[in-house]
Amino acid sequence: MSSAARSLSEPQVLAHAKRRLFPADDESTAYAVADTQFSKAEWLPGHPVEPAVRDALAPFNHVRIGGGYPDLVGVRTLESDLLAVERLGDEPPLIAIEAKGETSGGVDTQLGIVQAYDRLHEANAAYLAAPAAAISETDRTLARELNVGVLGVDSAGAVDALEVPRVVGNRTTSEATALRFQASAQGVADASFGLNHPKNYLGYPLAHYAAGDTAALLSEYDVVSAVDSARQGAAFLGLIEDEVGLEGVELTSLGEEVVRFATTRCGSVEAALAEFEDWYRSRARFVDLAPAWGRLARRVLFAYPATELLVTELQTMHEDGITEPSLVDAVTYLHELHPSFTVELFIRGDDGVRSRVLTEDGELRRSALEDGSVYHSPTVFQLKAMLYHTGILTERGAEPHRLEPLEDVWALREPV
Repeated sequence: MSSAARSLSEPQVLAHAKRRLFPADDESTAYAVADTQFSKAEWLPGHPVEPAVRDALAPFNHVRIGGGYPDLVGVRTLESDLLAVERLGDEPPLIAIEAKGETSGGVDTQLGIVQAYDRLHEANAAYLAAPAAAISETDRTLARELNVGVLGVDSAGAVDALEVPRVVGNRTTSEATALRFQASAQGVADASFGLNHPKNYLGYPLAHYAAGDTAALLSEYDVVSAVDSARQGAAFLGLIEDEVGLEGVELTSLGEEVVRFATTRCGSVEAALAEFEDWYRSRARFVDLAPAWGRLARRVLFAYPATELLVTELQTMHEDGITEPSLVDAVTYLHELHPSFTVELFIRGDDGVRSRVLTEDGELRRSALEDGSVYHSPTVFQLKAMLYHTGILTERGAEPHRLEPLEDVWALREPV
């Protein structure tokens, strides 16, 4: 047990460490969550957590990694002064942080190191973050032996990497998958799906492949006027790879398959785009209006990571006799089986929403789920609408401000 020269609470230490490892101005697809215990107003009785600290730590989720729940877990490609990378695959590493702050008994740095080491059963890198004055040479030696990084935090908030861990390869669990999903190009963000009809996303790779300006073609054939949203949604569905820059769009293998379908069916992508004019502003279910295209959209949508999970569990609910689950029923059921994924998929991570929805132990407050404003619009509105148009669900989605979660039905159109 070490002692600290200057008081830094555990939430303060963790907030500084997060700013260092996951800076707010990072434009990559990095993503991190702090454990739900940090969402409470007081860390110790009579010692409130500053709003700026809670804001820095948000969003919150209760993610099991290794034998417990790290204080912070995220996905990001770290700089060389933070992580020794000898060989790493295509995916950025999964990172776990255990923070220790000053208590009446000092700073238990050694416990933090041991806890961080436990996370290496599933994380690619793990760190102890603690007040710099509390970290001894003995702590650093132990951390080196266990391949745990050490982040020293000073009273002004500066963070130094005192020990740099090596990245390790580990198995991927469903909980880790939830974080990787959010950190990927297909994670649920407020800007993921801006449109609620799958034809808009199918049209983008066709217009991109055709001769001419993509935006002009999308407008000429009455596919969609919101070109940026169509491009972004096509990337989220895995139809294109969209790199920052004017010439950054490339078709994926799935996008190429859409082009092959179009040319086989219509003779050319231009002739295929001409079919889109017949569907302009139609409210009919897409798979009924244009069955072949609707089935294609269904295959594309099934390649989206969240779709298979939703369909599988809704089928299980149907078999259990829950044939027309409400949104609240579905989220509650899914959370029992896939807690981290469910929170990331359905619940907004801003404006203190997760503090309202989740207890300090990561359990759901069902009453909070009855408020439509707590939900991610891209999931409950746009994604659900596309699941409706492709014949997967019985009902369309609704915007959160119009959503009645107890009446919003999430039922399979064709249960088996």
